Amino acid sequence: MEKISYKLPSFEGPLDLLLYLISKNKLNIYDIHISTLLDQYMEHIEAMQAQDMDLASEFLEMAARLVHIKTVSLLPKHEEAEDLRRDLTGQLLEYQECKRVALLMAQQMNFDIFTRKQAVIDFDMTYQRSHDLHEIADAYLSAAGRGKRKLPPPPEAFSDLVSRKVVSVASRIIHVLRSLWKRREISYDALFVHSEGKSELVATFLAVLELVKGKRVRIEEHGGEQTVKLMNGGGKHWKSENSRQP
Repeated sequence: MEKISYKLPSFEGPLDLLLYLISKNKLNIYDIHISTLLDQYMEHIEAMQAQDMDLASEFLEMAARLVHIKTVSLLPKHEEAEDLRRDLTGQLLEYQECKRVALLMAQQMNFDIFTRKQAVIDFDMTYQRSHDLHEIADAYLSAAGRGKRKLPPPPEAFSDLVSRKVVSVASRIIHVLRSLWKRREISYDALFVHSEGKSELVATFLAVLELVKGKRVRIEEHGGEQTVKLMNGGGKHWKSENSRQP
């Protein structure tokens, strides 16, 4: 490699210096010889220090990084060195591209150029493209669908919430007592056979609980089958109410 000149140019950072060395020595940026590049890099660092130049810490960090890559590459298994080398190559390529774009922008910007105000231009708003009929139909259906989604939901959407039948527990208590009045005892499952909907099932279940709590009926089990039995005097209240009915 060519010996460096000690009339040193200024570098914006360690990556700038590495690109300078790669270009000067015509190295392949995709296949960097770390040992050769490290020697050149360290000579520049020593020259900077000899000329009392301001040496940023980034240059020393890059020197330590190059030494680490070289040390790892001397090991029998140097897969880590290849990964470190690829990372360095990627950073150099990104920095090289940034420099290229910065150079293009610098060529386009000139503070001596006079700029005028934005001109008013009449644009032709006529739609120039042509479409198949099926595409137009699909676009219309898609737009119509979006419009419908913004409309309020129909009343049918709330029918399950607001139009559900309300069943009182008191009415189911009368139903249970009426079922027990003649037979005095009935299968537990038979109380729910003719129930319509969940509201009526829940109201019937709560009615049985209220009757058991008030000691008007009791639940017994015979041979694995549960029955509801009217207790003595349990139906007096219902009988007195029922006797007043016409």
